[in-house]
Formats: sequence, structure tokens, C-alpha cells
Amino acid sequence: MQTADHMEIERKWLVKGWPDEDLPLIREETMRQGYVTVEPTVRIREERAAGEEPKFLMTLKSSGQLSRREIEFPVGRDIFCQIEALIGRPLIPKVRRTYRLPGGLALEVNHVDAAERTAFWYAEVEFPSEAEALAWDPASCGLGNFLSLEVTGKPGESMGAYWQRTRCS
Repeated sequence: MQTADHMEIERKWLVKGWPDEDLPLIREETMRQGYVTVEPTVRIREERAAGEEPKFLMTLKSSGQLSRREIEFPVGRDIFCQIEALIGRPLIPKVRRTYRLPGGLALEVNHVDAAERTAFWYAEVEFPSEAEALAWDPASCGLGNFLSLEVTGKPGESMGAYWQRTRCS
């Protein structure tokens, strides 16, 4: 994986579990992520899909709500472990399932901190443009009920805010 520098344009919803709809599953991964800082975002993440070697990533994100600049690049396991030790707090475990949506979009559903009382679920859809993000209706692919609680841009609903609430207080 090369360094990826792009605009991340995504909408986010709080959900209650995996979708009931019959959507094609593209991928399932387990993750652990932690934050060096949340404003701007500097995050490390370990991603592992069944049967694959883990990937270790560092991500930097600008401020923003619907859109923000994202720079992501691989780091070695040793560097990841050094940064994890520097952070000094338990990383957040997640399970992510990615589903194919009509029109080439993907639905990412995440179960966060499953073993904790603060556990929660959220879903995201990433878009090629802000116009497409704003125009997209979850009901158009049968997800109107599943994606009914949108939290895009709402203060306190980011993973960074969750990190601060659960790891830094």
C-alpha cells in the first residue's frame, strides 16, 4: 500500500447491529485503533481480515464534518508497537463488515468495544463527491430503517470523541 492522500467524504449513522437486509458481504476485518491526537486526527490502526497478514497503518485527518483530507500510509509492526506504547492507553477494538451497495457504494458497519459497557455500532458510506453524499437516500437501497439515525457532523459522534470519552478521562 502506498501513501494515500485524498478527500474523505462520508456520512455516518448509529445503528443496532448488522443489517438485516440481504446485502453482499465484501469483507470482514478485526481492528484495533488508537489516537496520538484527535485535533487534528493522528491515528494508528491494525487491520486484519481472516487468512491475511495484519496491516499496520497511520492516518492523519484534517478537521471537517462531511469532507476532510485524509493521508494514510503503512507503518511496520515495530513502529506501530512503539507508537502504541507511546499512547499508553488500550486501543479500541472493532469488527467491521463491508457490504456492497447498488451503484458501486459500500456500507461499512462497525461494532466498537464489544466487551465494554460503552460498546456501540455505527455505519458509514463513503462517496466520490459532496453532491452525491448529500443527494443519497438510504431508502433507495432498502436501508431507510437501518440508517435512520444519522450523526454526520454531530459533535461527540466521531471515533476520536469516543477515544477521548473512554480512554482519556
